[in-house]
Amino acid sequence: MLPRLRTLAVTTTLCATSLLAAPHAFAEVEPGGWQSVSPGYSEQERGCGQIDGLTFRLTCSTTSGDQRAERRYATYTGGTHQFEGYFRITGLSGTRISLKQTFHESGSGPYFMLAVERGGRLYAVHGGATLSGAGTVGATVRVNTVHQVGAEHRTYINGSLKHTYASPGGSFYDKFGAYRTSSGNGTATVEWSGIRFWRK
Repeated sequence: MLPRLRTLAVTTTLCATSLLAAPHAFAEVEPGGWQSVSPGYSEQERGCGQIDGLTFRLTCSTTSGDQRAERRYATYTGGTHQFEGYFRITGLSGTRISLKQTFHESGSGPYFMLAVERGGRLYAVHGGATLSGAGTVGATVRVNTVHQVGAEHRTYINGSLKHTYASPGGSFYDKFGAYRTSSGNGTATVEWSGIRFWRK
């Protein structure tokens, strides 16, 4: 009986650990009234950008040109939209790499960009505000953006509200991956997981 009890205890512990480590399958910020959606996407590889599933790489250290590896999702207009994703930087010899964008398709282009500097500082490219120091190599970080078109865009890091930004109307889309900002350079490797979208 003892060996069987020991096996059951180990199995129970492993299952509980797996449940704690897995991302939740529902909206974790600003709950209430969300509808899960699955927008289509396309992939963008430019310059030394490379995509392998949900791993995005910039393989060069050049400080010029269009260096990107990104997944671009379908355009939306109106309403409130939530994005959730987890990223883990597994290599960063460069700096100032954009990780997540909300792009103003009908307006000025890159409207909100979350980027990382070498050392782990996560910041908003437009305005330069520091959001967190959580973006260190090897750490898993959860990002949620909640976008009320025509009102406000909010960014959460690991479940905590870190940035708010006034939003114009128009059409927008979400992008994530690894993208050299105008003042940045690679190399960089970013692994994404747990990608989800909702609207209301």
